[in-house]
Amino acid sequence: MTRCAQPGCTGTIEEGYCDLCGHAATSAAAPPSAPLPTQPSSPGTSPVSRPMTGPSSSGRSRAGVLATIADLPSVPYRDPATAVLPDPEVPEDKRFCANPDCGKPVGRSRDGRPGRADGFCPHCRTQFSFTPKLNKDDLVGQYRVLGCLAHGGLGWIYLAADENLDGRWVVLKGLLNTNDIEALRVAEAERKFLTTMDHPNIVKIFNFQRSAGFGYIVMEYVGGQSLHELRRQGPLPLRETLMYGREILHAFGYLHEQGLVYCDLKPANVIRVGKGLKLIDMGAVQPIGSPPGTSWVTTGYHAPELDRQSSSVTSDLYTVARTLAVLATPGFSPARGGKAVPLPQDCGHPSFTRLLRRATADDPAERFQSAWEMEEQLVGVLREVCAQEDGVPYPHPSTLFGPERGAVGTALSEEDDEVFGALDPVSAAAALPVPLVDPADPAAGALAGLLGRDSKELIEQLAAMPQTPETRLMRARLMAEEGAAETPVALNALAAELPGDWRVTWYRGVLALATRQADLAVSMFDSCLSMLPGEPAPKLALAFALECAGRQAAPWYETVWRTDHGYVSAAFGLARTGRMSVLDEVPVTSSYRVAAQVALTAAAVRRSDPSTISPHDLVAAAKRLEDVSDLDPRRRDRLIAELLHGALAWLDGNKPPAGLKLAGAPFTEPGLRRRLESLYRKLAVGADSREERYALIDQANAVRPRTWL
Repeated sequence: MTRCAQPGCTGTIEEGYCDLCGHAATSAAAPPSAPLPTQPSSPGTSPVSRPMTGPSSSGRSRAGVLATIADLPSVPYRDPATAVLPDPEVPEDKRFCANPDCGKPVGRSRDGRPGRADGFCPHCRTQFSFTPKLNKDDLVGQYRVLGCLAHGGLGWIYLAADENLDGRWVVLKGLLNTNDIEALRVAEAERKFLTTMDHPNIVKIFNFQRSAGFGYIVMEYVGGQSLHELRRQGPLPLRETLMYGREILHAFGYLHEQGLVYCDLKPANVIRVGKGLKLIDMGAVQPIGSPPGTSWVTTGYHAPELDRQSSSVTSDLYTVARTLAVLATPGFSPARGGKAVPLPQDCGHPSFTRLLRRATADDPAERFQSAWEMEEQLVGVLREVCAQEDGVPYPHPSTLFGPERGAVGTALSEEDDEVFGALDPVSAAAALPVPLVDPADPAAGALAGLLGRDSKELIEQLAAMPQTPETRLMRARLMAEEGAAETPVALNALAAELPGDWRVTWYRGVLALATRQADLAVSMFDSCLSMLPGEPAPKLALAFALECAGRQAAPWYETVWRTDHGYVSAAFGLARTGRMSVLDEVPVTSSYRVAAQVALTAAAVRRSDPSTISPHDLVAAAKRLEDVSDLDPRRRDRLIAELLHGALAWLDGNKPPAGLKLAGAPFTEPGLRRRLESLYRKLAVGADSREERYALIDQANAVRPRTWL
């Protein structure tokens, strides 16, 4: 077993990567990864989906301990014999006409008499039957019936034993009303589509049998608890909910690649068993693009356009978001009075709320366009949640953005009473991570080899290349970072050419920041974050814009830094809000470690109120400088001089602390002055100019202790 080499990480290396932080075994910091190719498209084409432009991810990226629900406590296996209903009956309040044009209550009590389980709808005369058609010990082909397990929207579910396979437990699913042609069609569709399905998160369909004129689907027995049952015990932890969501999206991604959509996801249709998760009740599965109105849906979960549009990938992902909202959000009920209830304004976590809102956008084109795209963002939110709960960063290279190009706001202020100056928005815009090039673009290879010393030279090279979406986007990026006046025209053209592409919004934010329009930058980066709620880069950009606009930025800086210590600008951003201690968390491998230690040293003496300076803080700051081995000697001496001046200011009105030394000098006025004089004379020897040398000698003379000699 090999321990991870990352500072502060207690994970172990599995298959070349840490199972806790996800870093590669051979690197001290997470290397940027090349963008992964887009997942193959489904055989069918959704009428409401559009291709996702820009770099996309497979969603199958390594996620350390976040990868599966195997880390959750195992759910006990339920003995099938104990799950059989002693008196199977459909409650009267669950009895409705099967005719889709009617759907009115049937089989209800009247005048003190119990409702009939079999009969005809009094409104449309459609026959209904809610009684089981199989009894204990009935034989359906090779399957011996033990009894009823439950009833669902399309039929009774029976437990049976396969007499040809040593009594293996199976489930038989029949029909509520076998005279219903639509129900028969759905059952036949189940058999056709699902007997060939093979995915660990999808219940296995074994066979299809008929008995006494009735049809039954034969599937594996999944002996666990449904997410509906788990939710009845209270809202599920968000971390757990997101893990369930990832498993569901894996199953959906598989179905979508087969040209199928699930259509009817809800907590009751997902079973936890042992350390696994399975989708059950596959009766609503149908090909992508099936005629409008043919999807079997549940009010409160299904996408609103399904009554007039075909089922699609985006309508499927809508049900995933509604299901996750039900699982994790206290007090949220998906439907009331037969109508869907809107999502709460706050679903318990900012990034989770944005994830749900994008997946349930009114316009299907604004939703996630694939299960893998949604899973990528969901895992990003999961990392954020886990980092908050565990107090351990969960970094991972993005498949959409490159790394931070450089930390900004690290330089010390020119003022003596503040550590940092105001954040420069132009520098912030130039340091932001760059969106990665779509590897499927014809010019991707040429763009990877593009070289140039400045933006103007690169723009000229781009003009000579074939004009593709990526060449035009890169040109817009370079212009935006320069704050060029013609950038809005280029971005407007790209917005028309690439509708919904998040990079156009991103570059509008970069342009606003580079031209010092902080409030506009806030709006643009906030919109971009809503499109990519699991990405750290938009959160960092939003924090920059908020700080430049004079608004509260600390929560976003904190979120980014807590999740990934690779974004050093976030640590300095927190320090500028007064959280100086966070700079001690800058990794020793970072090129900004020295800047962080220098800032912490300066913070000991640079106070708006000099009376708050502490002798012990000054001594600790000097000791901190001693531990920074690669600090420029002249800069070290100037910082020590600043500490000594701070100590002299403290002594003005205070008695010298007994036995205390600062930078090797006794903490007395004569001792501090002698040390300061020697520092200034040493600095004067190495001065760059005669004027600087004279100024340093004057300072040395000014601070030397008074003597009679």
